[in-house]
Amino acid sequence: MELIVLGSGSSGNTAVLRSGDTAILIDAGLSARKTMKRLAAAGLDPEQISAVLLTHEHGDHAGGLPVLLQTLRCPVYATRLTADEVRGHDQRNLAADWRLFATGSTFTLESFEVTAFSVPHDAVDPVGFTIRCKSLSIGILTDLGHVTRSLLHHVSEVDCLFVEANHDEQLLQSDTKRPFSIKQRIMSPHGHLSNRAAADLVAKARSARLRQVVLGHLSRDCNTTELAVAAVADTLNGDDSVEVCCARHDEALPPVILG
Repeated sequence: MELIVLGSGSSGNTAVLRSGDTAILIDAGLSARKTMKRLAAAGLDPEQISAVLLTHEHGDHAGGLPVLLQTLRCPVYATRLTADEVRGHDQRNLAADWRLFATGSTFTLESFEVTAFSVPHDAVDPVGFTIRCKSLSIGILTDLGHVTRSLLHHVSEVDCLFVEANHDEQLLQSDTKRPFSIKQRIMSPHGHLSNRAAADLVAKARSARLRQVVLGHLSRDCNTTELAVAAVADTLNGDDSVEVCCARHDEALPPVILG
């Protein structure tokens, strides 16, 4: 199983999870043009994509969907509330083949077993995922404001963790481009994780199985890859058995191989 993050940041989030002949798109926040270009650069045929799996309705996670589905023509999996929001935002999404799941449920998507669980974020019904294929598993935590016991339970035995590390707290506080109200939203319990909070999550969720941590949704202005990786590395206490890397907003991340 491999994770290919096509792009991750406030301008758009899309990733591919592939195992054998099965490939699913996790979120569709990049433009269709960027998605197709980065799929090609990663050696992925769009016809290989068998489904789109949505975490929530925000534009940087679902905004590329209506144009993208003109090419992919595959089903879209989402909670009912998320689907309603996405369909209401753009009527072109009404024609999509929607497959609805309930938060807290486990379902099969081709060769993947997907468990969806609630995460704290300012969306109607945001979810994270634990996705399993054979003996391997990955935790997907894209946008969340704080860490709950429930989500820690779901990602505590994964081989790979894809989690947001949105901002460095000091850089965000000193940023002059964002008004105080936006900073409050970002730092709220339903906003976004800081580097320190992401590192704490990794430390608490870490098990003997964990081998890869992929950090995503880094702010262009209020974070750096060096700061994000260093924060997580500090919690690992020099253990090089866990590889830590950062997804980028401007290009695809090389495949992260599980197993």
